[in-house]
Amino acid sequence: MSSADGSAAGPIAVTGSTGRLGSRVARLLAESGIRQRLVVRDPARAPELPGAEVAQASYGDHPALVNALHGVETLLLLSATETADRVSLHKATVDAAVAAGVRRIVYTSFVGATANATFTFARDHWHTEQHLRASGADFTFLRDNLYLDFVPGFVGEDGVIRGPAGDGRVAAVARDDVAAVAARVLVDPRHNGATYDLTGPEAFTLTEAAAWISDAGGQKVRYEPQTLDEAYRSREQYGAPSWEVAGWVTSYAAIASGDLSEVSSAVEEITGRPPIGLREYLARV
Repeated sequence: MSSADGSAAGPIAVTGSTGRLGSRVARLLAESGIRQRLVVRDPARAPELPGAEVAQASYGDHPALVNALHGVETLLLLSATETADRVSLHKATVDAAVAAGVRRIVYTSFVGATANATFTFARDHWHTEQHLRASGADFTFLRDNLYLDFVPGFVGEDGVIRGPAGDGRVAAVARDDVAAVAARVLVDPRHNGATYDLTGPEAFTLTEAAAWISDAGGQKVRYEPQTLDEAYRSREQYGAPSWEVAGWVTSYAAIASGDLSEVSSAVEEITGRPPIGLREYLARV
């Protein structure tokens, strides 16, 4: 890989390589022989991969990030874990990347990211996207749908999925498919300026999901719709902060509103293979 002036390009920087998505991307890049720099909070947890070096920095830590990203042209910025100050952490990380000379940032966003999205966490992604657009760096936004592995996690100990999703549909996507897209996009600047919705091959209701989970696991699972008030009351008992409870509840509300129902062809167009659906995912786990 070389830069626009023909000189050797620096490594691709990958954040979140100790997590479930970032580790997948890092492994795919290593398998393709791509040089990469794994930017992690704890170097002891970084995966050992051929062609990978490790740099220590946390989101929002400007001096450490500038040092960690020195010589990097392309950065994979995985969205930070949900916190009350996630947007400020994202913005500070983008600013540090630009200060370090990063020219291109690939960011994992969320489908339907707008300022007033039903799903409150999608609003964080919109604010981050706007900051990236204004940063001067080239960008690509990978707007993921809900992850497929979240869906079985909706099932309570009593075998019931409860939430205010109504009869809405969700085109949930596998992390493997998101990682495959990211690995392709990172090495191809022709994706600069693009926004891709990443989904599975179909949109399903939670009633359908419950039936498929039942078929795959042998446990009888059913979906029980809740009102928004019921959903908030049932989740407030866990003692989580209000912003987190709102995120839990509005993820279901976004399904009900149809915000997560549109199926995209982006995974297959970019990777050359169809995305994994919920039934295939359940058969694998």
